[in-house]
Amino acid sequence: MSETFTKGMARNIYFGGSVFFFLIFLALTYHTEKTFPERSNEALLTESVIRGKTVWEHNNCIGCHTLLGEGAYFAPELGNVFKRRGGEEGFKPFLHAWMKMQPLGIPGRRAMPQFNLSEQEVNDIAEFLKWTSNINTNGWPPNKEG
Repeated sequence: MSETFTKGMARNIYFGGSVFFFLIFLALTYHTEKTFPERSNEALLTESVIRGKTVWEHNNCIGCHTLLGEGAYFAPELGNVFKRRGGEEGFKPFLHAWMKMQPLGIPGRRAMPQFNLSEQEVNDIAEFLKWTSNINTNGWPPNKEG
């Protein structure tokens, strides 16, 4: 082996490494495309969930809350709030009561504004949050309370 590092050797390392990492990229992309349908809950996407997402966007909830780790970190994570606050039986009554009593007015605590949402809009947001809680996030967020 030569004692010097030649341009040809550098070129071979560059092109060989590029091909190697491109093949790894293709393999990981293929793996993601094959496992994504197992982790998705698109079949559960109903009209109520879509309306709930519209209410979520219209009221800019992501401006304060995070959803599956995305958004502002001012207010709690809501990707797992359905499971944290009663699940199938207790979540909708909890959400209705919570939305009606805002803002709480506790000194020194962050305040959520009163959006004056209709019963249908709160039900739709509840369905949207239920849908997000069923997404397989591999344990994200790591903090139960968000």
